[in-house]
Formats: sequence, structure tokens, C-alpha cells
Amino acid sequence: MTEFETRHRPIRSYVRREGRLTKGQQRALNDLLPRFGVTPGEGLFDFRAIFGREAPVILDIGFGDGEALAQMAAAHPQWDFLGIEVHRPGAGHLLLDLEKRGLTNVRAAIADANEVLRRNVPDGGLAGIDLFFPDPWPKKRHHKRRLVQPQWLELAVRKLQPGGFLHLATDWADYAEHMLAVVTDNPDLENPAGPDGFAPDRGDRPETKFERRGMRKGHRVYDLIVYRKR
Repeated sequence: MTEFETRHRPIRSYVRREGRLTKGQQRALNDLLPRFGVTPGEGLFDFRAIFGREAPVILDIGFGDGEALAQMAAAHPQWDFLGIEVHRPGAGHLLLDLEKRGLTNVRAAIADANEVLRRNVPDGGLAGIDLFFPDPWPKKRHHKRRLVQPQWLELAVRKLQPGGFLHLATDWADYAEHMLAVVTDNPDLENPAGPDGFAPDRGDRPETKFERRGMRKGHRVYDLIVYRKR
């Protein structure tokens, strides 16, 4: 790595907290990841080859333990879902859930979602992007680490097909306002709730454990559902 690359390395929006793998999660990574997993390289994904069919593809960034992702895939068999997560225990948990439910419309990658979005997802290749409860980086000096920034949003919008959706959710009020401001400033997005509005409900998003945890702390949950203009 050159000195320039080191000094200009992209800021990561996550911290790797590996945690302990259960025996079941390790078994899932060994036995099920070859079946349900995708290994990003340098080339663009061929979603038809990956899923074995032609269907709308939804990208789920940072799926955590995969509970919400599996529920959405079960509820929408007509869609294909690509989930990306950096934490292996969460990926193992998702793989076990996919096996238990007999789902075939989910693939998972243990990778940096930003890099996958930039290198591997074709422009206009996604019907939707879900980003639920990303790390809020609550301290002001860490706000630059938040994933939702103008440059990231430009990249995400480019990967959406016309009419494709972007669904953001957080239980941190100041991050929600930041998300809304960034989305409102992007000329290629349309917000059905108006330029100053959040979605009236969570739409197709299942309730997550992070959401329940935040609500126990008295946090309000904010959903922002916007669409790439046609």
C-alpha cells in the first residue's frame, strides 16, 4: 500500500467486533456458506447467475443477526435478497435461519458493504436498498464515520434502478435528521412523505431486536423511505 493510499483510506463506518461463534454458527459457516454465500471479487455481480433466476434484487446492508432479512425474504418470495455483514456470528445466525426456513432467495456476503456496492453491484442493478439501524456513532467527533453521507448516497442512488427504493431506519434522532437532510439534498430522490417528512410507518420492515432495544430506552424510531426518480 502506497503512502497516498494509507493517508486517503476510506473512513470505515463500522468496527469489527467478532464475538464468539457458537458451534452451530461455525457449522453454518463451514457447511452453508458455500451454498448461500457470495464471495466478492473485482468484477460485477451477475445476479441472474447468483440466484438462478430473473427477479428484483434487494440489498440489505449490515443485516446483524439476519432475523429481519430472513423474515422479509420469507414474506417476499418474488424478490431476491443480498445481505452483507462484516460480523461472522451474525452471518452464521442468518445461514442457520435460512436452512431452517428452507429459503432459497437469499445470498450472504461477509464483506465491507461499501466496497461491495462500489466494486460489485452494477449500476441500476438493484430494486431496493435496506439500511436498518446502522451504527449511529453518537459522539460528535465520530459523526464522520456515519455511513449515510452525500458521497455514499450518490453511490447508492446510482446502483438503484429508476423507481427503486432506499429504506433507512434509525432510533437516533440527530442521525435521523442528518439522513433526512442528506436525502433531501439529493436531486435524484423523491420522498413521498415530503421534503421534511419521515415515513408514517415502517413499511415492509420487520421489527428488529435493535429497534426493540431502542424503544425500551425510550427512543423514537425513524423510517425514511425514498425512491430514485424515474
